[in-house]
Amino acid sequence: PFVPPTPGGKAFGALKAQQEEVLDSLNKEFLDDPKYSTDEDLPEKLEAFKKKYMEFDLNGEGDIDIMALKRMLEKLGAAKTHLELKKMITEVTGGLGETISYRDFVRMMLGKRSAIFKLILMYEDKAKEKEEKPAGPPAKRAIADLP
Repeated sequence: PFVPPTPGGKAFGALKAQQEEVLDSLNKEFLDDPKYSTDEDLPEKLEAFKKKYMEFDLNGEGDIDIMALKRMLEKLGAAKTHLELKKMITEVTGGLGETISYRDFVRMMLGKRSAIFKLILMYEDKAKEKEEKPAGPPAKRAIADLP
């Protein structure tokens, strides 16, 4: 199958590999943390969180900043205002940072609190599951259905 080249080529790939190593070591902290030891499927969840986190266009420092969050939510079809984005970051970081670190991200995803950001991500995963296209010919469309 054809694989399109990644932005930035080799350097970008090396950066991503390096980032993945860092996230893997952070995942290990969560796996070793007794606080999360009762969470079944923890290794699978952490692997999924890592992929999701790396998908966001990070600022190269390994954090999700406000612009990355904005782009990401737009991609998910959940565009937010600058103020809403700031609120979401504050909600995840507890007001301690301007960016969402991977630790903050995992704590949010595993935590009991339902941050808006978490709800959007959960919703996106559910929407993806539903998107399996029906088999067979496309349904007939009436003129009234057009936008």
